[in-house]
Amino acid sequence: MQGPTGTSIINPAVLGKAADVRQEFVSAPPFPHVVIDDFLAPDFAQSLLDAFPAFERGNAMGDNGELGGKSTVDKVRGLGAAYQRLDDAIKSPEFLQALGTMTGIDGLIYDPWYLGGGTHENRNGMALDPHVDFNYHPSERWHRRLNLIVYLNPVWDQDWGGCLELFRDPHADHRPSRSVSPVFNRCVIFETSEVSWHAFDAIRLPPEHEGLTRRSIALYFYTKDRPAEQTASRHTTYYVNRQLPAHFAEGRVLSRGDLAEMKHLLEMRDGHIRMLYSENTALREAQDRGLTGHLLYLAKRAYVRFRR
Repeated sequence: MQGPTGTSIINPAVLGKAADVRQEFVSAPPFPHVVIDDFLAPDFAQSLLDAFPAFERGNAMGDNGELGGKSTVDKVRGLGAAYQRLDDAIKSPEFLQALGTMTGIDGLIYDPWYLGGGTHENRNGMALDPHVDFNYHPSERWHRRLNLIVYLNPVWDQDWGGCLELFRDPHADHRPSRSVSPVFNRCVIFETSEVSWHAFDAIRLPPEHEGLTRRSIALYFYTKDRPAEQTASRHTTYYVNRQLPAHFAEGRVLSRGDLAEMKHLLEMRDGHIRMLYSENTALREAQDRGLTGHLLYLAKRAYVRFRR
């Protein structure tokens, strides 16, 4: 059963230093964020891991419409008592107030649909390019303000990759400003904005651990308003392909590892281009359907004929 308040899932030691957490959050480069170890009450964190869904249970469809190495479950209440308790807690006024105290963002709203969130699981070889997230809730007029990620990996080494990366500007920077290993019960909270560039590097598990996966719970929070200087037109998630590593320089003799890395980067870029072409085609097909599409067709036809 849930404790007396929604904050019962949080480690009391974290609640006791909320002011320090807030100071770290607002002052951290490259954009407001904080990393908190042992974030959840230990027994509760373990119960979430114990009830974490099997990879095959989740949605493993990639952005390109093909089955991939990432699986997500957004219907968290169907995952058992531990996840029901999580859901009850994070929508409570006590939890939202505590999160607001730790970040300085008031009026936070819980997303009952977990759009884009829920449980996330990534297999060996997976990576995520730098991106900024969609900035409005897809169905509500809410501004997306915070990402809260809790990692559930009791066995993990930073050398295995899968580290959350925070970038100042991925268009220019070869390396992230900060890299965070996804170890068990570590929480990362960061402000969602037009400059909150984040990613994770490729998972590279050693042979003796190749059956492991990278597990996390992603929670997103919104507000009805946000400061005008931070407000932008509605957009979807915006990706940037990684830059070539700095060691790819004139005169360097490429190793086998260098060639593999370059091939991987080109494959990621090609995949991104294919996805954009697919989205463009889908938009054009939607545009061509219905009355608006027909009127647009007639207008284009008239324009072409007039030019001749």
